Amino acid sequence: MSGSELGEFLRARRAQRSPRDAGLPYAGKRRVAGLRREEVAVLAGVNVDYYTRLEQGRESHPSAQVLDALCRALDLDPDAREHLHRLAGTTPDGGPAPVPRTVSPELRQLMDGYTTTPAFVLDRNLDVLASNALADALFAPFDPADNLARMVFLDPVARQFYARWEWTAQATVANLRMAAGFDAHDPRLRRLVAELSDGSEHFRTLWHSHQVRGKTHEPKQLVHPDVGPLTLTYQAFDVRGAPGQQLVIYHAEPGTPSARALALLGSLHATTQRGALR
Repeated sequence: MSGSELGEFLRARRAQRSPRDAGLPYAGKRRVAGLRREEVAVLAGVNVDYYTRLEQGRESHPSAQVLDALCRALDLDPDAREHLHRLAGTTPDGGPAPVPRTVSPELRQLMDGYTTTPAFVLDRNLDVLASNALADALFAPFDPADNLARMVFLDPVARQFYARWEWTAQATVANLRMAAGFDAHDPRLRRLVAELSDGSEHFRTLWHSHQVRGKTHEPKQLVHPDVGPLTLTYQAFDVRGAPGQQLVIYHAEPGTPSARALALLGSLHATTQRGALR
């Protein structure tokens, strides 16, 4: 990983850490957002010249101990801590391995067996690699439904489909930032980021904030044009034998309006499919 990626991350997170939250004296306006370099160095217990070299990309191999100290100084959450270590190459998994683009027949068969709940497989770049019938019906408003980030930022349907669009946008970019920690030079990721940056100013702003977050389990609040509002919980499972792939399963609480709407969506989709086959 290049020192520039590490330095960009540190600069962005330093700008987001306020002196008051860090327990430092605060008086009036500052010329810089967030903490000064000197303050981060003091909080982390490192030499300020050394920290400056880290931010400037002139030092790219800090020890795990230094990174842990910086994590504490910047108050990084677990996802951001893991990301920082990965940027510095201190994680034990070595160099990045390519994520398989194909989904095994066994996994596809398993997904197709989930007839009452949407299920789909993502890679780290949020490409939709495979989906079952109900997931196809759920994402039918998007054309194409091939990448969650592209869908959120470039398809005008997204702002009506995602009831909490701003929250979804932030979470999506934070997921992509985590993917960059695995391999910032992945050509597919770089092309996707370039496309999203060209097409969405909001994406550019969020991307430069360097927020990092893995998938949470907060309910998805969606509005489908055919069946109305849906509140869905979900689980994400790493796919054994295909590092970087995740199986995502959406679920509606039984007996709720969302469960009835999801069942109706499945019925409508099945009817449409049968009509197309005649």
